[in-house]
Amino acid sequence: MEKFTVHTGVAVPLNSANIDTDQIIPKQFLLATTRKGFGKHAFHDWRYLDDAETQLNPDFNLNKKEYQGASVLVAQDNFGNGSSREHAPWALTDFGFRAVIAPSFANIFNKNALGNGLLTVKLKGEEVNELITYLEQNAGASVTISLEEMYVQCGDKRYSFDLEPFYRNCLLNGLDNIDLTLEHGDAISAYEKSSTTWNVGIN
Repeated sequence: MEKFTVHTGVAVPLNSANIDTDQIIPKQFLLATTRKGFGKHAFHDWRYLDDAETQLNPDFNLNKKEYQGASVLVAQDNFGNGSSREHAPWALTDFGFRAVIAPSFANIFNKNALGNGLLTVKLKGEEVNELITYLEQNAGASVTISLEEMYVQCGDKRYSFDLEPFYRNCLLNGLDNIDLTLEHGDAISAYEKSSTTWNVGIN
């Protein structure tokens, strides 16, 4: 998993609450079992005017030239609610996002995102409103997020945020669940060598 220490990138505002996982990645695109390839379908119903994904919606922020290459998403309350599909953070990271900023996140989405290297930043509602207003008035502006010092910097404004120490450590060091397991490789090997082997006959 890619480390997250300090990131600076274009921030795109989606001034909506309750953006659910089916809006992030609709159910018809969940057939793949790998993490790659979902980005082109992210926000399908909002980004495209047709099911074949040939006509972009010019009014959707992600399609506007000012926000091209955005790597930080800013939205309103309850981001990622709905079904617990892990494909949602896969789609966002494959699209190019490194972080999502919102006042609150659905619990399962939040854990799925952090476990897949997508930083979720919780700011106060009024801070998010201020940030969205700034980004709408200064389209294409960049935001800096420091996980080392726990702040978001946009223009002359700096906002502090918190994150559970476990997830902060994982993101700072680029550790996913497999990496965490492998950290205990010696203990696992020792246990396997010392455990009783049972031979079960098959009739």
